[in-house]
Amino acid sequence: MRLSALPFSVLLALLSSHSMASDLAAKAQQLAQQKLIIDTHIDVPYRLHDDWEDVTKATQRGEFDYPRAKAGGLNAPFMSIYIPSSYEKSGGGYQFANQLIDSMEALVARAPDKFAMAYSSKDLAEQFKQGKISLALGMENGTPIEGKLENLQHFYNRGIRYITLTHSESNHIADSSYDLRRQWKGLSPFGKELVVAMNNTGVMIDISHVSDDAFYQAVALSKVPVIASHSSLRAFVPGFERNMDDKMIKALAKNGGVIQMNFGSAFLVQAANQWGLQRDAAFKASGQTNKDAFSLEYKKQHPYPFASLDKVLDHIDYVTKLVGIDYVGIGSDFDGVGDSLPEQLKDVSMYPNLIEGMLQRGYSEQDIEKVLSGNLLRVWRAVEDYAAKH
Repeated sequence: MRLSALPFSVLLALLSSHSMASDLAAKAQQLAQQKLIIDTHIDVPYRLHDDWEDVTKATQRGEFDYPRAKAGGLNAPFMSIYIPSSYEKSGGGYQFANQLIDSMEALVARAPDKFAMAYSSKDLAEQFKQGKISLALGMENGTPIEGKLENLQHFYNRGIRYITLTHSESNHIADSSYDLRRQWKGLSPFGKELVVAMNNTGVMIDISHVSDDAFYQAVALSKVPVIASHSSLRAFVPGFERNMDDKMIKALAKNGGVIQMNFGSAFLVQAANQWGLQRDAAFKASGQTNKDAFSLEYKKQHPYPFASLDKVLDHIDYVTKLVGIDYVGIGSDFDGVGDSLPEQLKDVSMYPNLIEGMLQRGYSEQDIEKVLSGNLLRVWRAVEDYAAKH
């Protein structure tokens, strides 16, 4: 049907709706450029170690580079110093962590007009005014601590501002949500010492990846709010312990902490979460030996069920309704979750889509700013203030 054939009232409504949508999109772009956007988990260091590209320029691979970050308004990514769980047994995690930190310092040295290392919450505001992208550092997996509190101080001195206590396997600090051995029944004795020391040093405690028991013990011991740097909600993916359930979200909010939403589809919807398990079972049953080749063929026959932008918004809505707007933020896991990102959130240029979605759902600018950065900044400042007194 031609538009001219529509009744005037219907045509007017369509034009009005289109105009409103355009206004919201423009508003979202404006907010993305005006507001501080903190994303607490981007896996650039490990990505570049594995497959180097010059991210000061547009890159062919990955989800982060300078031009896309500027387009999306991302000005404060926490670069993940990711240490694979294998280093717990093999050793060498301390050295590898230092190498990855070196690589981020080298990135800043090569492009000081574009990037700056961020060591405090105050650095973010100052560097934002200068038009630079702040690179804060979080360590994913506490293996490099190696049971020595002096290593905690060393990594703080090098810029680490949060530590994810463990990763896909339990380590000397805590049990992992993925590891069924549960050797510590939560935190290890050293892990409990480390939580206290992190409070005193000024390093945020990150409970993403830990078992439920480790989460509750860390929250009970910590004198300051903790974070989940890249987790989502178990309510949408039942049985997935890597996400947080309602009781945990309430405990996190009571602690004053914040859950930073992971964008990986497997964290957001049950179908995507189960897809990997179904593929692995099919591979095992096939008798084939090349998993990469099998996975490519399997994906053709069984397309990956990507989550939508709306599902990310649903997770944010859920936390807001359960405990309030003050306890949710962004921890995308860009460059860390492979080809599993939702439509409209495929890389760091697309934060405006998230903002537009929040505007459509009636979130105020003040609430959107809390999600983009305000809630994480509140936690970081609380951690800094406590450490300054101890």
